[in-house]
Amino acid sequence: SGRLEQADMIPVLQDKTLCIDATHPYATQVTQNIREAAAQAGVVYKRLLRPASQLPQGCLVAANAQEAVRMLQSMEGNVLLTTGAKELLPFALLGKERLYARVLPLESSLHACAQAGIQPAHIIAMQGPFGAELNKALLHQYSIRYLVTKDGGSPGGFWEKWEASQACDVQMVVIRRPEEDGESYQDVLDFCKEWMAGCR
Repeated sequence: SGRLEQADMIPVLQDKTLCIDATHPYATQVTQNIREAAAQAGVVYKRLLRPASQLPQGCLVAANAQEAVRMLQSMEGNVLLTTGAKELLPFALLGKERLYARVLPLESSLHACAQAGIQPAHIIAMQGPFGAELNKALLHQYSIRYLVTKDGGSPGGFWEKWEASQACDVQMVVIRRPEEDGESYQDVLDFCKEWMAGCR
């Protein structure tokens, strides 16, 4: 619980035998830290992959935030960022007048918004999950033309964002997941069952 650096993870893992990393698919630094901490603690490590969404036709897809910015620089209209506070800074190039950010209601999120030049009146600090109706209301309220998101799958509210963007004639821009190695839920579950059976 809470944010841990790699050095903080090692004592947590030292008296364990198995570590399952089920962190967010975009949390690449955290996954690297967990993997290395598990190795140092001598703990078996498994990376659980969240299934990617089958992205619907009509989405613009970017490899990362920087590519999404390059796409949007040639387009006009307000942009709603739902990528998380850590991804805001590159979007500052688009100009503060057109940027709106939906972030967690945390001091660190507000600080990230300030660093990206996002005006206080353009910050939507809310804790999800968000249904399609609330997404629609926000798109209307702020005259949004582009919604930028990550492929967080169903747990990340991807389809509710898609439904809202379609209903409001808003272009969705999806930042593609980073490539990573790991295993499916079923494979990790089967491994755990075998592991527990061997502990009896």
